[in-house]
This record gives sequence, structure tokens and C-alpha cells, in this order.
Amino acid sequence: MATVGRAQLPIPGGGDAPVGPGALAELALAIDPHLLQHVVDKAQRDAEYADAPLHTAVTAADGSLWIKTSSSANTWAVVHEPLQAWRPVSLAAGFAPGQTSPEVRVDRGQVHLRGRIEKADGTTIGLSGVKLGTVPDDCIPEQLASWAGGQSIAGDPATAVGRMEAFSPDQDSNALGGRGSLIWYSQDGTGTSWVDISGSYWLD
Repeated sequence: MATVGRAQLPIPGGGDAPVGPGALAELALAIDPHLLQHVVDKAQRDAEYADAPLHTAVTAADGSLWIKTSSSANTWAVVHEPLQAWRPVSLAAGFAPGQTSPEVRVDRGQVHLRGRIEKADGTTIGLSGVKLGTVPDDCIPEQLASWAGGQSIAGDPATAVGRMEAFSPDQDSNALGGRGSLIWYSQDGTGTSWVDISGSYWLD
């Protein structure tokens, strides 16, 4: 059977037997990998298209669009995904939201945090190694992540910055709180009245 086009679609020629239904079925199967496949969400994509051919394109009800980048594994490139909603960070005992709510969301493999955390009783947050809260399980990085976090400029010296860390899965037994913990290290010699956790890190 002859083929046409870049997709090499099968087209019955003059010498082919008159097998109309079979020829149409073969054509439909050849076209199928080149169509946009439709799912409700990523979970349905993974359940139904994990073994799909390389270059399969799948779109979801929320407008997400993925292209399969492996012929043997369930690996996809993101063409588009809507931003997730912000979710609250689980605060450690004794801590409360500050002027802005501490929140987190994931965007294409990168975790973004925002908001302030303070002591619930209004006292000063300690100098270093203080657990402020915990990120959701899907926001835990594969390796230790760190970034600069802002702090109150009260006290002397007032450096106004410290180090934030998000603990990875291999830190389950760490005395400071374990996997997913947000740990604060102050550079101000007197501690701080609040910490701004705004920053980002990669999951991988």
C-alpha cells in the first residue's frame, strides 16, 4: 500500500485489493498518533498515555498541553500548564502568619514561596537553625535548597537578610525538622521579629 505526506499515511492504490473497511482502519491508526489526545487531567494522561509513541500530544480540560519526549518512559515536555493556585505553608508550632500570608506553589518544576512568618506570641525569632514551617510533599526538593530570605531590620547589626533552606528527602532524620522543613538562619545578631520567606528553588 502506498503512503503519502510527512506522516506516511497509507493510501490504497490501484493494485490493492478492494478492502475498504480495512484500509480505512489502517489509515485511522496511522493518523491517531498525530492528533491531539484529550484527557481530564495529568493523572488521566499518565494512566492512558504512559506507553504512547514519542511525539504524542495530549491536552487537558484546563488547557494544559504536553508532548511526549520518550518512546519508552512516561516522560513529557510541558508546552503549557495553567499556574497552580497559591497554597498555605504549614507553620511550625508557635509560629503565625505575618503581614502577608506564607504560601507556596509549583510552576514547571520550580517552587515559589511568598509571605511572612512571625512568632505567635510576638517574641523574637531565634538566631539560626529555626524551623518555621513545612512545604507540601510535592514541593520537597530532591536536594537541599537555599535562598536569601528577608527579615525585620530591628536590632543591631541590622543586615535585613538571612538564609532560608528547604530540606530534601534524605534529611528525614535531621534534628531541625526533617524533609520539607523550612529552616531559617539569621544574620542579625539579635534575631528578628519576622521573616519573609519569599524565594524560589528547583525540585530536581
